[in-house]
Amino acid sequence: MGVVLGLESSCDETAAALVGSDRRILAQRIASQDEEHAPYGGVVPEIAARAHADRLAPMIAAVLDDAGMTLDDCDAIAATAGPGLIGGVMVGLVSGKALAMASGKPLMAINHLEGHALSPRLADESLRFPYALLLVSGGHCQILRVDGVGEYRRLATTIDDALGEAFDKSAKIMGLGYPGGPAVERLAMQGDASAVPLPRPLLGSAEPHFSFAGLKSAVLRAHESGQYADADIAASFQQAAVNCVIDRLETALSGHGDLRSLVVAGGVAANMTMRAALEAFAAGRDMAFTAPPMALCTDNAAMIAWAGCERLPLQQSDPLDFRARPRWPLDPDAEPVRGAGVKA
Repeated sequence: MGVVLGLESSCDETAAALVGSDRRILAQRIASQDEEHAPYGGVVPEIAARAHADRLAPMIAAVLDDAGMTLDDCDAIAATAGPGLIGGVMVGLVSGKALAMASGKPLMAINHLEGHALSPRLADESLRFPYALLLVSGGHCQILRVDGVGEYRRLATTIDDALGEAFDKSAKIMGLGYPGGPAVERLAMQGDASAVPLPRPLLGSAEPHFSFAGLKSAVLRAHESGQYADADIAASFQQAAVNCVIDRLETALSGHGDLRSLVVAGGVAANMTMRAALEAFAAGRDMAFTAPPMALCTDNAAMIAWAGCERLPLQQSDPLDFRARPRWPLDPDAEPVRGAGVKA
């Protein structure tokens, strides 16, 4: 059995994990920075980078101790190399390089999005390639065709804001605090999803892409109008987001009838209303539906280590001069789409 040490520091979670190629998570630790960023209503890159630098080294030592292992027991070091906040990414990648150099183990520079894309296979042994992936997180909103490790074809992306970003900013508008996604979901449970007339951007459009900037602006106008309860705004926003996602999936997956599994990954995958709608969509198309456990939806190092495990039998490693990347598309050959704020 191969064992990979994974490191994650692309945003505001500092994480380390040891994962075996038999899908066992041998040890993992995650340190949230919610308290540090809460006063600002969002992630402050400089604060995040400093927190990663303070926490990562002792966390790595703790994870190895938890598993009763040393670096010599690991077969590779996998570290997120992008995309993400460049300061944080550099902390994790430089740490990974140092460990690889000191131990003589191969370095695997992992695309954070690939970690999300492959994470459902860590939890579901039956999931086989190819599958359709809805990747919805704070900074990314994409639909991809996953044909294998390193084989990703982008079918749709956002032309402006990502869905997780829209959740977080809607929460900020309503004063719900940070992180915003869970706060919006909790408040939405108390509201009427049909009470506020919010738009569904690009609904019915022939192109498969997403747009959430207009929806976010509509939330702001509804809140400032004083006509609606925040619980109704939250519920209506969440329902509009679900409607948009299902419609865009319908369009993007047209012509891909060979994809028999729908997978959702990323932080927004933890939203239970979204999960229920996606499960119903998959059932209607006779597709299997897979969502990772909640612990693997948000940023974590187990998914990075697992991406390394997927690479082990392929003997894929990276040089020690691999550079951190603030932007790193899974499908670099995808055609550009309209929109100045595209999240690749």
